[in-house]
Amino acid sequence: MFQTTISAQPVIEAERFILRPLRRSDAGLISMYTADKRIAEGTRAIPHPLPPGAAENFIARSLAEGRSEDVWVLDGSDHGLAEVLGVISLTRLEDNQSEVGFWVGPGFWNTGFASEAVAALIAANPHRARTLMAEVFQDNPGSARVLTHNEFAYLGDAESWSVARNARVPTWTYVKKLD
Repeated sequence: MFQTTISAQPVIEAERFILRPLRRSDAGLISMYTADKRIAEGTRAIPHPLPPGAAENFIARSLAEGRSEDVWVLDGSDHGLAEVLGVISLTRLEDNQSEVGFWVGPGFWNTGFASEAVAALIAANPHRARTLMAEVFQDNPGSARVLTHNEFAYLGDAESWSVARNARVPTWTYVKKLD
């Protein structure tokens, strides 16, 4: 008999969807969305083209014991929306800090889903973080608006490696104190 360890991540309620831990059955929709070059190039870690098995490996890492990153799916199925609208994550950092990362499928851009997901994650604060960090590529002002809408403060410019772009890309870094 095969057993799957149940994740200790909470389910977080938002107005139009829930944030729930990933499921193996999410692989198809995650593959479809992340195969889009615009999604991949908006992240540090998603390759383009997306290799076979990448979504399944991502889900397996997200469900592993001892992980440093918790990942949730924006699941709108209880509200008549898609089962996977996007993904949001929190990565544990030093000193009670966590880093927020997110993407939303292109068909759901400009709907407020990303802002709503970030707000729900802030309200729940499942890592009990004192500070949240985030960075976005400077050519992605929509993601910057998500952060400023949720009262993240601009911290400064930096750069990060993008696997899809195979290059270092200028970023804006943001911080939100939760104390």
